[in-house]
Amino acid sequence: MDLSKPLAYRMRPKKMEDFVGQEHVLGKDKILYRTIQADRLSSIILWGPTGCGKTSLARVISEKTSYQFYQINAVTAGIADIKKCIEEARNAFLNPSGKCILFIDEIHRFNKLQQDALLPYVEDGTIILIGATTENPYFEVNKALISRSMVIKLKPLSDQDVVKILKHALQSEEGLAQYPVQIQEETLEKIAQIAGGDVRTALNGLEIAVLTTEVNKEGKIPITNAIVADCFQNKKIQFDKKGDSHYDNISAMIKAMRGTDPDAAVFYLARAIAGGEDSVFLARRIVICAAEDVGMADPNALVIANAAMQAVHYIGMPEARIILSEAAVYVAKAPKSNAAYKAINKALEDVQNKDTGSIPMAIRNAPVEGMKCHGYHEGYKYPHDYPNHYVEQQYLPDPMVGTVYYQEDESIKSGKTDKLKEKR
Repeated sequence: MDLSKPLAYRMRPKKMEDFVGQEHVLGKDKILYRTIQADRLSSIILWGPTGCGKTSLARVISEKTSYQFYQINAVTAGIADIKKCIEEARNAFLNPSGKCILFIDEIHRFNKLQQDALLPYVEDGTIILIGATTENPYFEVNKALISRSMVIKLKPLSDQDVVKILKHALQSEEGLAQYPVQIQEETLEKIAQIAGGDVRTALNGLEIAVLTTEVNKEGKIPITNAIVADCFQNKKIQFDKKGDSHYDNISAMIKAMRGTDPDAAVFYLARAIAGGEDSVFLARRIVICAAEDVGMADPNALVIANAAMQAVHYIGMPEARIILSEAAVYVAKAPKSNAAYKAINKALEDVQNKDTGSIPMAIRNAPVEGMKCHGYHEGYKYPHDYPNHYVEQQYLPDPMVGTVYYQEDESIKSGKTDKLKEKR
């Protein structure tokens, strides 16, 4: 092993027994483990965050299988590289089996044409495709490829898994065994927490800490929490403002507000802010939640959310975080009613799918006097001319008379929303 290579590269597992984590797909009773062990692998898409072991798993498979193994990266490769692998795979002298495993890292970077170029060879079995992606393959990979592959969802490694890998790196001759490292269990746990499930980040950070720390009087390299904090700077956050975590996080934040959990709402808000999410985007989602989920139970929520969006636009970060927090907490704590939301959806469905008739003549506009001769505005009763500013008259078209769209929640009718406000 070339010790000049990065520690994360040197510590990649060589065989299945060395692989740490992903027990939900690599446990001995799981389908992926059994197919790898039996060398009966079909095409798969490995989907997971950075540093969770996608490339390492592909290399472990290559060591286990009897097929020729090729690896390309979609960032730098093209159709010519695919064709070259196919030609070598079909060369009876170089590859008697006539098949190969083609590992494509960052497969979502391939455009539609490049992905289509794989289809005939995946279809006839020349290629056993292993694609690795951090993006949702159901959005980024052709449906034809998806239908011919198993999609394996990998998870970020747990802190315990990361600590286990770090300990192995400190003891391995291919790792850091040649260095007299002195490190406590709690410091290893600190590294794992900072890495956020990304083992590559954890190993690279440990290596930097070891290589940049001087030997003390006892002949040891002491790695402390302070040194770790300095080497890593900031905790790694599993958040990509253009990827899956963007949608998952904003969904969680909205559901927390809808579910009246201000703590969870603020947590997901903080996660989005720390990940670099657009503050105006966050404000817009709070406005939508105020209208959709709070609605008529507390109409003031929409006023506050809209004022917050304007303030965020004018002020910007980092102070905008305070405004966003105030709005998110208010919306989360407010009583809830989606009656207005359901009303407009039902009305739109009728307008788009039914014969809803014509607007009653009495409530049509008659800006010109001559229009009244044709029945426009005829018979209209001005509500303010009647007691309590109300008078019975038809507003809906004839076919829609009696249709109810807005059904006020019982909590609003009974005044319970006011009690809920006081309680919260």
